[in-house]
Amino acid sequence: MREMKSRPKLVIFGDPRKQGVREAIEEFVGFAEDKAEILADYGIEYLNTTGAEDTIRTETLRKCDFALVFGGDGSIISTAKSVSKASLPVIGVNVGKLGFLAEFSVGELKDFFGVLRKGQVPIDRRMMLNCRVFGDAKGRGRAERFCSAAINDIFITAGPPFRTVELRMLVDGQPLAGCVSDGLIISTPTGSTAYNLSAGGPIVSPKVKAVVITPICPHSLSFRPIVINADSTVEVFGIRVNEGTTVSIDGQVSLRLSINDVVSIEREKSDFLIVNNPLRSQWDTLAAKLSWAEKPKYKEYPDV
Repeated sequence: MREMKSRPKLVIFGDPRKQGVREAIEEFVGFAEDKAEILADYGIEYLNTTGAEDTIRTETLRKCDFALVFGGDGSIISTAKSVSKASLPVIGVNVGKLGFLAEFSVGELKDFFGVLRKGQVPIDRRMMLNCRVFGDAKGRGRAERFCSAAINDIFITAGPPFRTVELRMLVDGQPLAGCVSDGLIISTPTGSTAYNLSAGGPIVSPKVKAVVITPICPHSLSFRPIVINADSTVEVFGIRVNEGTTVSIDGQVSLRLSINDVVSIEREKSDFLIVNNPLRSQWDTLAAKLSWAEKPKYKEYPDV
């Protein structure tokens, strides 16, 4: 919960190129004109520009009470990596297709705004992951090639020419398993309902601090997803990879991997803060968006 002022200070993010986003932002700005102070308005494409995270003034974010993100879950993920460093809670406004993280409609946000101004706003802390890739520095040990935070997941895909790859994993320096497959997904609880779920991994409550490791189409019936402690360090080594084998962060940032690379994954130091919609729970969202735990379609017989 977070105590609020009568006129909360807001920063707005959204990609005006996407259908409905500009109109939704304009509608909200008109509604909030005398109810909030809007300190900045950034487009999502601005975040994807080289060096943009450094350009966004941290002091501006720290003056804000909330970041409003208009769009879908992809827009929230793009924003969260920047605003998490300022411990700024995100309110997701769904103008996209699915909207797991974007919990509010524009109408619901207007209805919720009175609660926002009064106080006691329900905020969830979501853990993130940090991915670093180390390459061979030609006899001088290993050099860091890549570093990024992940909200949902870090996954390695086989890539062209689409032969299976062989990966070896260590957890806290101890061998976990070898995996011949189409790749590997390492996800947060937030990301457990994304690629991980589609690949047969478990649904994990966002309140649980854990990491899920799920193989993608493994060549073994016995290799099942595993849930490990959130503070563990996972290292992935390529025993056999393809020319196009890639590590991807939340499906937004990617890096081509070579046989000499090591992918190291651990918990990110900062958390991602998100405002919950009090009108629905996580389980309501699963049921509404993905028809989770829906009853069988029983045949109805006429009364005799």
